[in-house]
Amino acid sequence: MAENFIISQGNGISVQYNGKKIVLDPSSSVDADVIFISHAHMDHMHRPKQNSVVLTSHETAYLAAQRDNELGAVETELEGYEMIDSGHILGSRGLLIENELYYTGDIAGRPRGFLPRGKPVKCKTLILESTFGEEEYRFPPIAIVQDRVNKLIADLFSRGIPVLLMGYALGKAQIVSYLFSSWQPMYSHEAVFKMNGAYRTLNVDLKGESIEISKAEEEGLLKRMPWVMVAPMSSGRSKFVKSLKEKYGVVTIGFSGWAVNESYKHSRALDYAFPISDHCDFYELVSFVKECAPEKVYTFHGSAVSLAEHLREIGFDAEPLLGAQKSLKSFI
Repeated sequence: MAENFIISQGNGISVQYNGKKIVLDPSSSVDADVIFISHAHMDHMHRPKQNSVVLTSHETAYLAAQRDNELGAVETELEGYEMIDSGHILGSRGLLIENELYYTGDIAGRPRGFLPRGKPVKCKTLILESTFGEEEYRFPPIAIVQDRVNKLIADLFSRGIPVLLMGYALGKAQIVSYLFSSWQPMYSHEAVFKMNGAYRTLNVDLKGESIEISKAEEEGLLKRMPWVMVAPMSSGRSKFVKSLKEKYGVVTIGFSGWAVNESYKHSRALDYAFPISDHCDFYELVSFVKECAPEKVYTFHGSAVSLAEHLREIGFDAEPLLGAQKSLKSFI
């Protein structure tokens, strides 16, 4: 059992205990006994040094390789460490160290399509991702958003208008592809098509099939409207979106937790925006902490300061992790 944890934030989050150093989600190469990579989004990726012990899921290693980021020979199991499904994207994991300290990584608060919610774990110390840690962020149920979008697409289709659905190429785009797979024909931007293929290789059934946009253009399929296309999140001012609007009169729909605010749609120059997120909303974050029942909470990223303040108000010993070294000895 670990008798003393020391935590600091810099190049990722560093945890030292029993003479070992584990670094959680570093952004660049680092010397450590163990390097943990929670998932395959590029802001959590780096190229590990040769002979580094990299702990991650099989799915994360595969998806990273598909994005030209080889993680080397990874470990998917290590004694004293348990990877916990965080529900963020396929293969995303949190990390439980010595059954006492739980690092969530990016974590989702509800099931979405084929993904579960992030799993709470009883622990003494919780390190909690806090992207949407403000009370204004309350996401509507997925079923309600799905129904609203389906009605919108139906209206646009009835008028022969094609639709562009946008979300991050890895993660959100696969959820969107799954949720709206009943609409055909469906086309995919090259980046989405590649990641959809990777998900299928990892045995995820995205239900409907789609055609890569380059093939659709070559065969003149986009001229036969209406249709649905899934693409990476992009501004309506981008060359890609402007081209689709000029050629086909496409209507843009973006998906993001930030869409809770009306300003998001306008800042991205989107026609419509709906709040589907791969993170917890504020209320899910608070509920998650209650389920984990930790003695100490460290918040990081996003609204770490305000979330920690709220957690203190409801009785938790919580503080934001802002880079200064903290000793956890008194909490273990």
